[in-house]
Amino acid sequence: MAESPSHRFGQIIGEVLERAIRPVLTSVASDLGLYIDAKGERRARGARRKVTWVDGKGNAHELDYVFERGGSEEQVGSPRAFIEIAWRRYTKHSRNKAQEIQGAILPLAEHYSDCRPFLGVVLGGVFTEGSLNQLRSHGFSVLYFPYESVVAAFGSAGIDAAFEEDTADSVLRRKVRQYEKLPAKKRGAIADFLRKRHPADVERFTTLLRVALTRVIDSVWVLPLHGLRRTLTDLAKAINFIKSFDESKADGAFTRYDVGVRYNNGDEIRGQFQEKATAIAFLHGIR
Repeated sequence: MAESPSHRFGQIIGEVLERAIRPVLTSVASDLGLYIDAKGERRARGARRKVTWVDGKGNAHELDYVFERGGSEEQVGSPRAFIEIAWRRYTKHSRNKAQEIQGAILPLAEHYSDCRPFLGVVLGGVFTEGSLNQLRSHGFSVLYFPYESVVAAFGSAGIDAAFEEDTADSVLRRKVRQYEKLPAKKRGAIADFLRKRHPADVERFTTLLRVALTRVIDSVWVLPLHGLRRTLTDLAKAINFIKSFDESKADGAFTRYDVGVRYNNGDEIRGQFQEKATAIAFLHGIR
C-alpha cells in the first residue's frame, strides 16, 4: 500500500524536530564524555538501525535518543538519558501520544532505576496543557515547539506547512515534494529556525539535562532496622559500614537494611534489603 501524503509529511516534520534538537544533545554529550545513540548504523547493534532497549519484563521499546555512560560504537553502556521526539497535529491525539510515550519510557526508567536516567520529550505541533502536565507529573522534562512555530519554520524556506484534516492529498503531496527537493543545507536551516525561535525553552531543557547528567552523590544513609541511622559521605564508606555491621550484636531481632543515596540535585534512590549481600550489590550498582 502506498504511503499517504499526510503520514509522509508528518514524518518530515518529525525529522525536522530531530534535526532541531540534535546539535544541542550532541554538544551536551560531548562536553560530558557520554555516548549518544540515535537511529542509524552502530556496530554494537549489529544489523539493527533502530535504538531499542528492553525493560524488566522483556518488552522492547524503540527510542529516538539515549545517552550512555561507557558506551561506544562497539559497546552498549549504561543509560543516563532517554529522550523521545513526537509530533501531533490535532488536540484529540495529544493525550494518547503522551500515554504512548509514558508506556515506552517509564518501564525502562523503572528497570534502570539504579542509573536514574533523565527522561525527556521533545514535542511539536498541538499538545494540550493537560497532556504536557501529564508527562511532567511522571518525571519528564518537556521541550515543546507549538504548531505555529513549526509552520513558521517551514515558511522560512517557502513551504506552507499548515494543513487540516480535510486538506486534499494533492496539496500535501506538493508540500512533501517541496521539502524533498530542498538541499541538505536548507533543510538544516528549517531546523535551525525552529530551535532559535525558542531559545529560553531550549536552554531550560538543556539545563535540566545537564543537571541530571552531572549530579554527584551528596550523602548515603544506612539504617539497620533495629539501630540508629548512619549517614555517610560516599558509597565506599556505606559499603564498608554494611560489611562490618554485626547483626547479631544489636538489640532486638534484625529485620532489614534501609539504604538511601542522595544527590546534589535533590534526587534520591532508596532500597530495602533483608540481606547484607543484596544491600552491598545495590550500592555497587549506583551511578
